[in-house]
Amino acid sequence: MKVFKFGGASVKDAAGIKNLAKIVSGENGKLVVVVSAFGKTTNALEKVLKLWFAGDKGYREHLEELHSYHSSVAGGLFSRYDQAVSRIDITFSGLREYLESLPRHDFDHEYDQIVSYGEIWSTIIVAAYLELVGLKAEWIDIRGNLITDDRFRDANILWNESTLRVRSIFNFMDKDIYVTQGFIGGTVSGLTTTLGREGSDYSAALIANMLDAESVVVWKDVPGLLNADPKWFPDAVRLDEVSYREAVEMTFSGAKIIHPKTIKPLHNKNIPLHVKSFISPDESGTVIKSEITQRHGLPVFIRKENQIMVSIMPRDFSFVMGDYLSRIFCLFMQHGIRVSLVKASAVSISVCIDDDRMKVDSVMKDLNPEFNIVYNENVELLTVRHYTAEAVNKITINREILLEQRSRNTVRFVVRKTGQE
Repeated sequence: MKVFKFGGASVKDAAGIKNLAKIVSGENGKLVVVVSAFGKTTNALEKVLKLWFAGDKGYREHLEELHSYHSSVAGGLFSRYDQAVSRIDITFSGLREYLESLPRHDFDHEYDQIVSYGEIWSTIIVAAYLELVGLKAEWIDIRGNLITDDRFRDANILWNESTLRVRSIFNFMDKDIYVTQGFIGGTVSGLTTTLGREGSDYSAALIANMLDAESVVVWKDVPGLLNADPKWFPDAVRLDEVSYREAVEMTFSGAKIIHPKTIKPLHNKNIPLHVKSFISPDESGTVIKSEITQRHGLPVFIRKENQIMVSIMPRDFSFVMGDYLSRIFCLFMQHGIRVSLVKASAVSISVCIDDDRMKVDSVMKDLNPEFNIVYNENVELLTVRHYTAEAVNKITINREILLEQRSRNTVRFVVRKTGQE
């Protein structure tokens, strides 16, 4: 049994879903197919949420655009009277009704209840199309099976309960293919949760672990795992093999090809992860596994944009160690802020974090009574694994270096652009 995961770019239109069906139909064994929201649906739902939360009725226009988009995709696959089309219409009606009331809970709670609809819509359509072309497929609502705590927008998996439910429902008794959602889960009480932005890869890894899958294949719009983002460096090279450890280092530094949490559930069961192209599915792609036969020896370039570098100093010039350090990171954790880089001196600590302004402003407010805080906006975190002098020069040219951190295998810079790349 294998787990296939298809991201939003692979299912953004009817042609993409037909291509998915072609890839899936080429497999002879049992499959769990994990699907993300179509195209930029998650971004669009985030916009709906923010407008609604702010009391702006303009959210309705964006929601209607989303309905038209999904109806258009479905219209390229089914007749207008198909059951899948009706289910999509019903779910949109349910979301409209929910949004007619004022927000009931905090932002993160409401985020999960609303933004999760993207994966529901996409999987309804994909499952129905696989059935239409003659495959023995079944739609599964993962929210009743992948059970989490109630840490909204970054939920933790309750492993024992989830494993029991996943093994029970994905039993392949009378189906060859199960289609389910990435990114989302549910609490024991039935509330929807999400696993973190771009969390569908993590969902696939969790299901693979719980079902002892043979492998996971993540289908992307690139030929595999590359040594750089091709939009940044067009001459990026595909890596044939990557170890679990190397993949963890890359994802922690900001490589977007897979979600940072994906590797651990696979490593625990020694399940290989294949990164392949849905555009050229016959190509070998990249395999991420425990033991690799050859090391590529190439510098690996990683860019994390939309960052803020924050410097925090106790107001009385106390050493920023011990209790101070503990309190700072406890606040970051409470506000759901992930720290990408840390550098400490005697009386200050500098961190690089995502520019999620709502969370940043909130944690700054809590830190302000005890600390002086300065920050640099619109910065990038650049990382080179297996760096050389030439590689370092390649990424730092025309950039002001605000912070540098080196180890034997990795160099990291917080930078601001000063000219054209």
